[in-house]
Amino acid sequence: MSAVAPLPPLSRPRRLNRLPHVLVCLIALGLGLAAMDELSNAYRLGFPLGTLSGFALGSAVALALWRPVPAWWLSLGATVIAAVVARAGLVADITGPGTRSGPDWPWSTPAIMAQAVVLFLLALRSPTRVAVGALSLTALATYVLQGLAGGPTRSGPNPPAVPLGGSPYQATGMSAMVVFAAVVILGTALRGRRVARTQLVEQASLTEEERARRTVLEERSRIARELHDVVAHHMSVISIQAQVAPHLVENPTDELKENLAGIRQNALEALTELRRVLGVLRSENPEDPYGLGAGAGVAPDAPQPTLSRLDALVENTRAAGLDVTTEIAGEQLPLAPGVELSAYRIIQEALSNALRHAPGSAVKVELWHFPRGLQVRVVNSRPQYPAPPSPGAGHGLLGMRERVAMLGGTLVTSKTSCGGFAVAAFLPGNGAASADGAARTDDTLTGPRREETS
Repeated sequence: MSAVAPLPPLSRPRRLNRLPHVLVCLIALGLGLAAMDELSNAYRLGFPLGTLSGFALGSAVALALWRPVPAWWLSLGATVIAAVVARAGLVADITGPGTRSGPDWPWSTPAIMAQAVVLFLLALRSPTRVAVGALSLTALATYVLQGLAGGPTRSGPNPPAVPLGGSPYQATGMSAMVVFAAVVILGTALRGRRVARTQLVEQASLTEEERARRTVLEERSRIARELHDVVAHHMSVISIQAQVAPHLVENPTDELKENLAGIRQNALEALTELRRVLGVLRSENPEDPYGLGAGAGVAPDAPQPTLSRLDALVENTRAAGLDVTTEIAGEQLPLAPGVELSAYRIIQEALSNALRHAPGSAVKVELWHFPRGLQVRVVNSRPQYPAPPSPGAGHGLLGMRERVAMLGGTLVTSKTSCGGFAVAAFLPGNGAASADGAARTDDTLTGPRREETS
């Protein structure tokens, strides 16, 4: 009940982020001075008790900025003590001669305002049950003071005339409770709106994280299926060659036959274990309106593409409306199957993204062969007209990063100075990952990264 629940600063504008705290402190100062004057004079509590009670009310308003529940207890306690002590003065008015217009009782005007501010801050920063409990206890204390104990009334054999309906005070219990209920309802409604907005933002963030995680898992599954096909092909070739080898040697020895049979058996067992671990991975077949085959292949059992099919991919892109040119440089050394497959997929994804996000642009596909590996670069110019809305999860770059990380390469993505977009990747020729098993990605070039759609 006494936990800290500080009032947060304003997020905008930054120069005024502490304005609510300053305003509440000024209100606390004004209400404290007003309560000191009224309690000392109208309630006739005298300098020490009236000043102390007024200071308690002002302090409660300021304390409510950080600890609203203790502040409510302080405000209610100061009001109850002041009302009980002032009742003795009202009795003296009744028994004394003459008539006198009494003060507001049991809630003075500064006390109503201070308690209203405290209850509002409590409802704004605390759960609804706490605010309702505080309001209920405030109503109970008001009822006990005004309804059960009550202010004194003039009585006796010859009661003097009293201009206030038989009571030397202005009853404020009902009006005070109406004000308190209104501020509690307002504070609870504002808190509920803030909590709902916060939960909505958190849910949106969790949904985006889950979508990104699912995209990564799907891309890893597709990469695993493609590698499964490549490795399975080589293992099958090893098995067949081991089976045929004895027939290519005249009078093979029993030891040679036994070794070749062991090689074939180990290849078959490795192939079986590989298929068991990877399983039959389902192909998601995302939408491919341009016929480039971006994403999972349309035929899961078809041979995986290599760079020898790059011309066909470029022709399909040109038919879809882009001006694509290719440039190949360097001595074309043999590449690992996984490197060729990943390079093809990266180019395929980059071309598909250019079609989605840069319609009518000119695209250049560059392949540089180096002794250490292959450099792939796809650059598109500024779009000629606005791109239509593109469906998808918006995580095409995640797939590229997964492929590059798998091979221990480097990926660089950035906007170009002319308003286009560039994707560059270096893939080691042997397809072996680095010692740390992770690729280095660099998105620090000029301009924000464009979110691609896989």
